[in-house]
Amino acid sequence: MPKNSKVTQREHSSEHVTESVADLLAHQEPVDYKRSVLNVTGETWDKQKEGDEDLDAENRPAWNSKLQYILAQIGYSVGLGNVWRFPYLCQKNGGGAYLVPYLVLLIIIGLPLFFLELAVGQRIRRGSIGVWNYICPRLGGIGYASCLVCFFVGLYYNVIIGWSIFYFFKSFQYPLPWSECPIVKNGSVAVVETECERSSATTYFWYRETLDISNSISESGGLNWKMTLCLLVAWSLVGLAMIKGIQSSGKVMYFSSLFPYLVLVCFLVRGLLLRGAVDGIMHMFTPKLDKMLDPQVWREAATQVFFALGLGFGGVIAFSSYNKQDNNCHFDATLVSFINFFTSVLATLVVFAVLGFKANIMNEKCVVENAEKILGYLNTNVLSHDLIPPHVNFSHLTAKDYNEMYRVIMTVKEGHFKELGLDACLLEDELNKSVQGTGLAFIAFTEAMTHFPASPFWSVMFFLMLINLGLGSMIGTMSGITTPIIDTFKVRKEMFT
Repeated sequence: MPKNSKVTQREHSSEHVTESVADLLAHQEPVDYKRSVLNVTGETWDKQKEGDEDLDAENRPAWNSKLQYILAQIGYSVGLGNVWRFPYLCQKNGGGAYLVPYLVLLIIIGLPLFFLELAVGQRIRRGSIGVWNYICPRLGGIGYASCLVCFFVGLYYNVIIGWSIFYFFKSFQYPLPWSECPIVKNGSVAVVETECERSSATTYFWYRETLDISNSISESGGLNWKMTLCLLVAWSLVGLAMIKGIQSSGKVMYFSSLFPYLVLVCFLVRGLLLRGAVDGIMHMFTPKLDKMLDPQVWREAATQVFFALGLGFGGVIAFSSYNKQDNNCHFDATLVSFINFFTSVLATLVVFAVLGFKANIMNEKCVVENAEKILGYLNTNVLSHDLIPPHVNFSHLTAKDYNEMYRVIMTVKEGHFKELGLDACLLEDELNKSVQGTGLAFIAFTEAMTHFPASPFWSVMFFLMLINLGLGSMIGTMSGITTPIIDTFKVRKEMFT
């Protein structure tokens, strides 16, 4: 080696070598793997394209405040599923015991994945298509798939908002139109609609007035113009909220995210003052611990975690892409996840307080109807008066007295008891009737509200809450479509929306 080379000079130098590998690397420029030979994705580096992306990131819209962003994420994750799916799953899967697997899976699965979506959207500052293209261009199809899923979800989700709008406008009358069966004229005689009498007023109103269903699948039934108009109103609301991106949808979130909590708290206070509300809550939170050993319960809890947080749809990524890159998304993920959980618990308390009240009403109705049957049997000497306990008063018959009388008659008339057609009228049976989805919101809950004092007011509040819950989720779902498409194809926001 030549004596004047740098290595030889350094070896003969009296200076000590103090630089380490870490010191040398600290002075190096960070490696851009897209430009280097280490790029294995097959993507060619385009200097002009990279410059345009940096410029877009700098000019990207941003949330007006951190509160607006948090409310948007809460509005997207807290939706109709918290009100009618979580209470049903709770009742079906062991009551209070279901909260344990749900909370465990929320912490182990839901929270990390939710944080991951927040972090990747915030760091890359793109919608789902841009995020997957950035991670690996060969996986870019996942971004397009999430847009397609959001499209299909939005199609059916907005129909539910349309139903809620229909009920909302119908609530401005007293008595509520679903509180009584309609009267039809049969010649000169007015009689109650037979189909309604066989089911219930709320069920009849839902199927015949709201949905206007045909008698069979072979009959088209024609256009339901009332629901068509309501669906048009629903899409118009979503369009107005989305027309200017987060500048318009962010302001809508102040009302659509906070108003449901006001209504839920009002319903909880009102529900706890109702007779039988405690029965419903006790039934709800009485844990059936053996259910926790069932793998199906854990599977349904995991499904609900994904469903509740909106994981994989692209809405979470779209919202977080408008954040600054140094935003604390650890805190955001934890806050939104646990607010979602506590909202589900709050909604469950409200639902079962009201359903406990409804169960007591229905149980009393059952007692009255069966007491009339027993009186008829006593008058026709089918049953002996000796079977009736002396303290029983038919004019003020309680459920306890009826159950005692029922057991005596069942014991004595064991061979011919079924012919009497008497029902047990147990409160537990009413509480065990599982309802979910539209059956809970548009049949069971609406029926319970007909027994409230000032029922139109509570009905208006309830369906206005459903509209706002649905609107918050729809804005997030539509953002999962508009944000990645606008980022990728540079279309005009207003025109595309």
